[in-house]
Amino acid sequence: MSDALPRPKKRLGQHFLTDPRLLARIADALGATSADTVLEIGPGRGALTTHLLARAGKVIAIELDRELAPMLAEKLKGEPRFQMVEGDVLDQDLGALAGGPYLLAGNVPYNITTPILFHAMQRPRPTRAVYLVQKEVAERVVAPPGSAAYGALSVNVQVLADAELLFSVSAGAFTPPPKVESAVLRIVPRLEAMLRPEEEAPFRLLVQGSFGLRRKQMRRVLRTVRAWDAERADVALSAAGIDPEARPETLSPADFLRLLRVSQ
Repeated sequence: MSDALPRPKKRLGQHFLTDPRLLARIADALGATSADTVLEIGPGRGALTTHLLARAGKVIAIELDRELAPMLAEKLKGEPRFQMVEGDVLDQDLGALAGGPYLLAGNVPYNITTPILFHAMQRPRPTRAVYLVQKEVAERVVAPPGSAAYGALSVNVQVLADAELLFSVSAGAFTPPPKVESAVLRIVPRLEAMLRPEEEAPFRLLVQGSFGLRRKQMRRVLRTVRAWDAERADVALSAAGIDPEARPETLSPADFLRLLRVSQ
């Protein structure tokens, strides 16, 4: 690491990927063209930024680190297709920042991965998103119903988008190496999402409440989450085509959606 560069900050969860082959694979997975605007989360030293600029029409980078942001802005000051935004991605209106359709990419800090994933699923959603995340999180996002990794994150992403774990990245590819393995995750929101806009917030509450009781039967879950008696819970579950003795971890996103619509 050059002495001119600030040291990685543990409090920001910084682990920099420098392998050009892996960076190119990530940029390729996003599939940007000269017609696309890409928002990049956490560009850091700009390693992925360079690969994105080689493919995209415009790159808007969002960097929280007050030392790295001006350094990258200075490095790319002669590139008119690059824009630096200093701040927390969770405070940004991504659609407004992009000014139209956009793609999303980033090496996401492990300590705030889930909030960033949820933030990026707010409307207007990106056309396509590629993230470098902790492998365990990627496995949870793509997990099928009934699997050990399946949970609220799986349901809330899969009800709105198609998700793929593309490839793994070893800890040794980073500076400094994290204590966990990583993976590249691609999320493609569906144009015709299962959820209507007004259903998104109550759906998330229902799913998160259910998985807070993931070992309980759905009859008990509804009695707790909705404060219903057993009879009313059974009627709603029957209308949704769900076995009252089923557990949350066995229900598909479509099951939860039917349950939401009969239990409003």
